[in-house]
Amino acid sequence: MGAAVSIRDVAARARVSVGTVSNVLNRPELVAAATRERVLGAITELGFVRNDAARQLRSGTPRALGLMVLDVANPFFTDVASGVEDTASEAGHAVILCNSAESAQREARHVELLAEQRVHGVLITPVDADLAAVRRLRARGLSVVLLDHPTDDPGLCSVAVDDRAGGDLAVTHLLAEGHERVAMVNGPARLHQTGQRLRGARDAVARAGKPVEALEEIPVTALNVASGQRAAEQILTRARRPDAVFCANDLLALGLLQVFLRAGLRVPEDIAVVGYDDIDFAAAAAVPLTSVRQPRTLIGRRAAELVIAESTGPRDHEHEHVLFAPELVVRESSRRVR
Repeated sequence: MGAAVSIRDVAARARVSVGTVSNVLNRPELVAAATRERVLGAITELGFVRNDAARQLRSGTPRALGLMVLDVANPFFTDVASGVEDTASEAGHAVILCNSAESAQREARHVELLAEQRVHGVLITPVDADLAAVRRLRARGLSVVLLDHPTDDPGLCSVAVDDRAGGDLAVTHLLAEGHERVAMVNGPARLHQTGQRLRGARDAVARAGKPVEALEEIPVTALNVASGQRAAEQILTRARRPDAVFCANDLLALGLLQVFLRAGLRVPEDIAVVGYDDIDFAAAAAVPLTSVRQPRTLIGRRAAELVIAESTGPRDHEHEHVLFAPELVVRESSRRVR
């Protein structure tokens, strides 16, 4: 591969000064039309690509946002990222996407990467509830918005859904359908979201006057399809299975459905299943999945608006804690056949 074409190469080919090429790139109105066309022709002929990162470093006005999510393979975060990118693009910003993969070590490495890239704001779904990554980002002078993770910290913005209310919705629905024994397949305890969804599930059981044993937690190590499959296999080995299962996200629920159906169980006649997030695959499952809906794209858009507002006008910025209400979408996977 040959050396990159420089602005000096363009100037030599167009027989103009480096300053004239710079003006064509940044302030074309200052350059005569004929000269401008000659420079643009040289740029096309040589295949010159401007080094936007270097230009931003010189001007001190970076135009990139960092977005760090727990699992880039999860369609929930794909939709959130779409909302972030839409808003960032409208404001003239690029987005650098980082995947922590629910690993605190990877999260820490990405913090350093984003600081090196001189992003001016970061949207982050933190791995741990202690928010160590957030503290590191703030220490580097970056604007930070918590994404899918509420906070009452007056020095931080956050955009999330009320996960406790979502867990309550799911289990209240299952109890109302007549299910007496509910299992909750739940993700890692260190995640704020899973903890709140479990609290909401327990709220529903208590309000219904059921014993605490009416809800059993089945913990898994990750919020993915494979973990859901393993949880389903564990449930199938029991002599007395639960009547219904509430999963901490839709990927877990889809994994359960696969194994249950393959084993010949009827859903919901033999066992009901409810997920969380209402990703597009939920409605398209072999048995359409009841799920707690989050406004995924809207979460991303609102978070991007807040981080752009803070990074461009920090003195006037008022931190906001945006908490959306979840919605239960009932489908065939949980409707008890009477």
